[in-house]
Parts: sequence; structure tokens; C-alpha cells
Amino acid sequence: MERFCRGDENAFEILYARYASVVLAFLTRMVRDVALAEDLLQVTFLSVVRARGRYQPGTAVRAWVFAIAANAGRDALRRRRARREDLSPTAAADASVAPAQGADPGVARALQDALMRLPLEQREAVVLHKMHDLSFEDIANALGITVSAAKVRAHRGYHRLRELLGAQDFGEIS
Repeated sequence: MERFCRGDENAFEILYARYASVVLAFLTRMVRDVALAEDLLQVTFLSVVRARGRYQPGTAVRAWVFAIAANAGRDALRRRRARREDLSPTAAADASVAPAQGADPGVARALQDALMRLPLEQREAVVLHKMHDLSFEDIANALGITVSAAKVRAHRGYHRLRELLGAQDFGEIS
């Protein structure tokens, strides 16, 4: 990132290659619309280019990029709500995220559906923590909240997921 901030355009290609797939997965889970997530991925990296002058050396790049992506996703969801558009069941099925290799597709679908029933703040914290392995400190930086708030959001999200998934055998959620 520091090389990119100094004007090394090849460094951007490295950043994009390193983060694009995980950011796309995050955005897809967040907005549950593959086409919109792909658009938001481009918005995210365009914002990275535009905001590189505001990047503070020493800041965790991954958390910084996720912060930009989370903001783009939240804005898109707000616009969707403002237009009162909602995904139809068919569109929602098309927007699913591919299950992890070897995962039971039914389990992956149930988990994805349960994630979408979480409040946005909890869903962001759970996805960033569990699926993208961000620390609570990085989540706090990405979302512009305190570390304690990140932990509370994730804890509440995990608790709600356990309630939503009930007695089904999905393994350990938190």
C-alpha cells in the first residue's frame, strides 16, 4: 500500500489481486446480490485509488480496504431500502455464495439464509470475523467502531445465528 501511495501503479495490481476475491465474497454476503457485489467491488477499488492520499502508513491495509467495502455495501443497501426494492426468492437463490469446498450445500444455504436474517451490523461483524478472519481490532477499524462494540456485535450475531439455526448440526458457529 505504501508503494501504491508513492505512485507505483504495479502495487495497485498486487493489492487488487490480494484482496479482490475476499472483498467480493464479503460484499456478496452483505448485499446478497452477485451482480451488485461485483459492481461494489469496482466501487471499492476505485475508492481505494481515490483515497490513497488519506491512507495512514502503518494502518492494517486489509481492515482499511474492508472499511471502504463495508461503506459501499451499506450505501447500496440504504439505496435499495429507499427504493423499497426487495429480492424475490428466485433472485435471492441466484445470489447465493458458493459453499466452502466439501461443505454440505444444504448447510451452506441454511447458514446463508440465517446470516441474511441478522441485523446488518451483526452480519458485518460475523462475516468479517468468522469468514474473513479479521481480528476485533481490525473489524473496529473497518467499521469505525470501538473494539468492544465489534465484540458485542459479533457475540450477538453468533447468539442469534444459534437461535436461527436451532438444533440443526452445523458445527460450532462462534
